[in-house]
Amino acid sequence: MPLHEGRRTPDEPPRSVNPFYAEANPVGTMTEAPPKDRLPDAPLAPTTAYQLVHDELMLDGNARLNLATFVTTWMEPQAGQLMGECRDKNMIDKDEYPRTAELERRCVSMLADLWNTPDQAAAVGCSTTGSSEACMLAGMALKRRWARRNSDRYPSRDARPNLVMGINVQVCWEKFCNFWEVEARQVPMEGERYHLDPQAAAELCDENTIGAVAVLGSTFDGSYEPVADLCAALDALQERTGLDVPVHVDGASGAMIAPFLDEDLVWDFRLPRVASINTSGHKYGLVYPGVGWALWRDHEALPEELVSRVNYLGGDMPTFALNFSRPGSQVVAQYYTFLRLGREGYRLVQQSTRNVARTVAGRIGALGDFRLLTRGDELPVFAFTTAPDVQAFDVFDVSRRLRESGWLVPAYTFPPKREDLAVLRVVCRNGFSTDLADLFLEDLERLLPELRRQPYPLTRDRQAATGFHH
Repeated sequence: MPLHEGRRTPDEPPRSVNPFYAEANPVGTMTEAPPKDRLPDAPLAPTTAYQLVHDELMLDGNARLNLATFVTTWMEPQAGQLMGECRDKNMIDKDEYPRTAELERRCVSMLADLWNTPDQAAAVGCSTTGSSEACMLAGMALKRRWARRNSDRYPSRDARPNLVMGINVQVCWEKFCNFWEVEARQVPMEGERYHLDPQAAAELCDENTIGAVAVLGSTFDGSYEPVADLCAALDALQERTGLDVPVHVDGASGAMIAPFLDEDLVWDFRLPRVASINTSGHKYGLVYPGVGWALWRDHEALPEELVSRVNYLGGDMPTFALNFSRPGSQVVAQYYTFLRLGREGYRLVQQSTRNVARTVAGRIGALGDFRLLTRGDELPVFAFTTAPDVQAFDVFDVSRRLRESGWLVPAYTFPPKREDLAVLRVVCRNGFSTDLADLFLEDLERLLPELRRQPYPLTRDRQAATGFHH
């Protein structure tokens, strides 16, 4: 659109200029604050609008000090620059943005190789907005495969599909079961076992089981679930009963840790029963929030009727997603990070993060006030609770007091059968350096004398003590 009118006929209306091209009312003064819950009557200058939003966001917590989140809070400036260059590209428009689509395809291929797909060319996968969407897609594929096998009796009143999982799964699996009308069969925690028991999971399976979920890295304590043992228990079940139950591995975090640090651990497509795997690129994939990945062993594992087709460079590009429009920034950032680090770079970054987790866990355990549940030797995550003889404070007091120094450390209770157990959890990510870890420990040690002098735990409202929810 030209900025100047030029020649026009008398009956031609004046041309309008985009309001964003100029300051809004540059000679005016603000006499009152704009409304918060309705659109303002008139525009604001961009500098004014920026400052209002910027100042309000200053009251957020510092993301780098957030030890509750698994999500990446630091990337290199070059990655940020690439993301800025791609934020206006819509990922779904693969015909218009063929190179972005190609980078997505390469990421899927790289993950298929990383997770030991028997035939890398046969593996299928896609990017998502995160692991929650990826889990929904994997669950949909499991249900559709089961419905195909049971078309003679489903749908019917007597054939209600179910999904077997540990009670420690992320809430997205409960959402999947609710949204897609699947019964959630959950293995409870028992004693010092904080995740799924393979034999107990197999015993919950029947002819209506669409699959079993194994979590490679529980959000409750950072421990890996025994994927190979679960597959073995389901193999034995098939030998006894003929039931063939596929496994989905929710590797939201661990699928980007184990390949680099636990190479001898068999959890991925090397196990024939594993049909699909998901991960969060924005967790230990080391990308800012907004990207996940879902992969299936082969085309048989992902029913064709769930896949849409778009024209891509004159060919056929399959797409499978719940979300439609989204920016290409995060996928480009994922490819950049894969290219930037390679296997050895990822190994070094993840090993450094695990080293920090182990060191911090060890020093907290040595204080005498706490008991460690895990030590950060699987996911770089550990959980701890107060020692049995500590009566003056609880984990909610510790979480509340650490927040005063800017540290966000969640305190929460465990699920049924271990609701008596309340813990603190520390997530160590790339960017939580040894120096930051030392500062965290110094603040914790500084608070302990005051906490020890309390007459009793002071936190009455545990829900208000922490905003953390699984």
